[in-house]
Amino acid sequence: MESGGEVWVVSGDYKLGPDATCSTFEPVACHTFVTEATFGLPIYRWPAEADVLAEIQTWWAANRQAGKASVLFAYSLGKAQRVLAGIDAAAGPIYTHGAVENFCRLYRAAGIPLAPTTQVAAAGDADWSRALIIAPPSANGTPWMRRFGTVSTGFVSGWMRIRGARRRRSLDRGFVLSDHADWLGLMSAIRATGASRVWVTHGYRAPVVEWLKQQGLDAQAVETSFEGDQDETGAELPEAEP
Repeated sequence: MESGGEVWVVSGDYKLGPDATCSTFEPVACHTFVTEATFGLPIYRWPAEADVLAEIQTWWAANRQAGKASVLFAYSLGKAQRVLAGIDAAAGPIYTHGAVENFCRLYRAAGIPLAPTTQVAAAGDADWSRALIIAPPSANGTPWMRRFGTVSTGFVSGWMRIRGARRRRSLDRGFVLSDHADWLGLMSAIRATGASRVWVTHGYRAPVVEWLKQQGLDAQAVETSFEGDQDETGAELPEAEP
């Protein structure tokens, strides 16, 4: 927004890392930048995407060897497709929950290449012991899971960076891959705008504001329209652990 010689930029959720399924982040020069701070603590620093995808691939291979189905929870829009764009489909069959498959169809129609998938409901009597099954987090612990027999569960999320987050969700593995900027990404994005005034909303606002003030910027926290901060699943944000 531009008025009276001032430019304000209001961001939504963003990340700076590479992603084959969406456009690259582009900074816009401005005087005031309104930024999210979902992962606004120094502990949140993301590993390379390629390394995380390799971890998923290794976990899937170990489960196949053990005769277990690999159920990977990922958000139906965005995260699931990001995984499918980078996974090696030659390793075995990949199945999807209907909520995930619906969005995959839209991605493919838009020309974004994803690993081939089959919706679970159309799979019949599949050999689940070799399969990677991608489902939304809401499917965890539901009757839908019973059809797969012995399973190993994993969750792809930035929240997996915190010890205890995996245990609270009763998961076997956590893979750190987020569609939000980490601490370094937030700082880099803010610097790239050249803004002298920064409003911080959603997430860990106070630590970001404090750090920005130490860097000489005019920073302030902006309250959200609901009480308390929430993660991508709607749960209260966990306390960070060193």
